[in-house]
Amino acid sequence: MFKTRLLSGILLVIIALATIISGGDVLFATLLLISFIGMTEIYRVLEISGTLLGGAGYIAAAAYYLLLRIERTDFIVMLAIAFLIVLMMIYVFAYPKYRSEQVMLAFFGLFYVAFMLSYVYQIRMLPLGEWLVWLVFICSWGSDTCAYCVGMLFGKHKMAPKLSPKKSIEGAVGGIVGAALLGVAYAAIINRVIVGSYVSVLQYAIICAVGALISMVGDLAASAIKRNHDIKDYGNLIPGHGGILDRFDSVIFTAPIIYYMAIMLL
Repeated sequence: MFKTRLLSGILLVIIALATIISGGDVLFATLLLISFIGMTEIYRVLEISGTLLGGAGYIAAAAYYLLLRIERTDFIVMLAIAFLIVLMMIYVFAYPKYRSEQVMLAFFGLFYVAFMLSYVYQIRMLPLGEWLVWLVFICSWGSDTCAYCVGMLFGKHKMAPKLSPKKSIEGAVGGIVGAALLGVAYAAIINRVIVGSYVSVLQYAIICAVGALISMVGDLAASAIKRNHDIKDYGNLIPGHGGILDRFDSVIFTAPIIYYMAIMLL
């Protein structure tokens, strides 16, 4: 299992490097595909995959990404309203085939996966986005590694014993501090590599610390959904890791936070 997980992890890193460095249409298409797969996973768990509600969700996700691509984000609120109206039309005219909770979950799935993940692309399109986008993965995957190591060595106090018994408060602190230190090191690398450019080490540390905290919320939220529905993983697409949402659960929460903090602080 460890060998399979390691090889899958290496492949994921290679794909991430290739798509994010390429940026543009390559990253856009990759995130759209990941969003569709992730929505399929969450819709399957919520029992609306393969229904009219799920189909409306996929169409709305495609429309949302199209708006991003043509830079018409001013229509996103209108899209959200239209999507809700379409869902309610399906609910009303197919009544009593669907329950009201399923309508709400279809709406949730679009925002939880497609909207949140799209911020990776939006960060990449910012000035210095080719550097900023890596903060998402430092905060999510980097902090997770730091939290695991510190938790294994010093963890004594359970952070969420009923939800995730192996996670400790000490590990969480280690993850936040570790992400902040990684942010400091990353800022120093940027200042050394980019001639004539200077980024604030303190600002990068703050962004990474906050991002790490939010990434833990994302990880626990995904775990809570799985526990509510008595499943171990969202899927088996990635050997040793589970589904897309099992690997990107923290990225989903971290990406929007990094985007808005970068705009406010940098």
